[in-house]
Parts: sequence; structure tokens; C-alpha cells
Amino acid sequence: MKQNLILLHGLFGGLSNWENVIPYYEKKFNVHVPILPIYNTHEENILDHLVNYLEEYINAKNLKRIILIGNSLGGHIAILYAYQNADKVEKLVLTGSSGLYENYTIGSYPRRHDYSYIRERVAYTFYDPKWATRELVDEVFEILSDNKRCLQIIKTAKITQRNYVSNLLPKIAMPVLLIWGKDDRITPPTVAEDFRDMLPNAQLVYLPECGHAPMMEKSNDFNNALDQFFFN
Repeated sequence: MKQNLILLHGLFGGLSNWENVIPYYEKKFNVHVPILPIYNTHEENILDHLVNYLEEYINAKNLKRIILIGNSLGGHIAILYAYQNADKVEKLVLTGSSGLYENYTIGSYPRRHDYSYIRERVAYTFYDPKWATRELVDEVFEILSDNKRCLQIIKTAKITQRNYVSNLLPKIAMPVLLIWGKDDRITPPTVAEDFRDMLPNAQLVYLPECGHAPMMEKSNDFNNALDQFFFN
């Protein structure tokens, strides 16, 4: 029976973030990419809401033998779920995860209607600004132009920055792989090292010339690191 690989996107992420990971693994695993319902809740603690959503998703599909891969906010959700459901998660992969420190440089988005500013902030996510494509910038600009969604983004960012997982990490015993962009400016390399030091069974792989989204910017290296973790 195939293992279930669940890919969890970040605050501005979606299905497209994993477009080079999904086809690589869809013959080896049952790949799931749930779109996190960040915008359709009035819950005070958005993290609880998202963890509950993931739990309902997994239970509804009766998924077992789970590997969780989370980027940024998705990593934060993966940590919380894995802590609460250690019997269901066999392995955990974190890449640019929040939960210890993250630098959301857009702040309260005072210039959210300034397209050039948003393009600059999206480019800040990557080592190579070419990854801030027109399509990606348009997507972020559309989100921030919507008052309700923008407020939810701000609220979610603030909650993640207050929700430290340092007390949970020593209790997460399953194997954990940390794949980190060496040039990540949102969750810098020191954050990856803190994760590694606090987790009982973790290994860290740095990808050079790479920012906050290694599965996009260095997808081949990202998949190679996963192969080593999964199959060796």
C-alpha cells in the first residue's frame, strides 16, 4: 500500500507551489495537496482552524502512513498536527517553516495597492527575483486588494508569530527533514538550525542560492533531498 504524501502550502501559497514535486512523486505515493482555508473563517485562532481542517481532511479520506511536507505556514500546521497525531505521521518535512521566527516584511501592508511594491516584496521571497513572475505577483496583488482577505492575512501572520512551537519540538520523535534555502530571508538559516537542535530526530539540508520556497526555486535539489530521506 502506498504511503500518503500531504503537501501543505504557505500563507500566499497554493497548488502551483508544488508543480515540480507532484509529478515527481505521484507514481510513488498517494499525493494530496489540500488548499488551506485561510480566508473563510472567523475563528479567533486561525492555526487551530487550519489544524482541525487538516485533521478532518485526513479522517474523511481515512489516510494512514502519512508523510507531511509543509512550507512556511504549512510547516507550522504540519508541526502542530504531527504533535497531536504522532501515531498517524511517519515522517515530517519542514521547509522555511514558521513556528520559531519569521520575518513578514510587508507588515500591515500600507502599500498593498502599489503593484511595484508588491512585486518587490514577492521577489524578496526568492534568491533569484526571476521567480517573482507576473502570474505570481498578480495572485498576491489580488489577495491583498481584497480587504477581507488582506485582514485575514495580517491576522494569520500575527498569530503565527505569537505561536511558538519550541516547547513541542522535543516531543516530536518521528524522523524530520529540514530543507532550507541558504539565502532565506523570511526564516533565515539560524531558524533551521534552531529547529534541528530542538527536534530529537532531525537532519538539515541547505540549498545554496535559494530563498524561502525551495520546492519552487530549487525543485530538483529539493526532490533529491526528499529521495535521500524517503528511500535511504
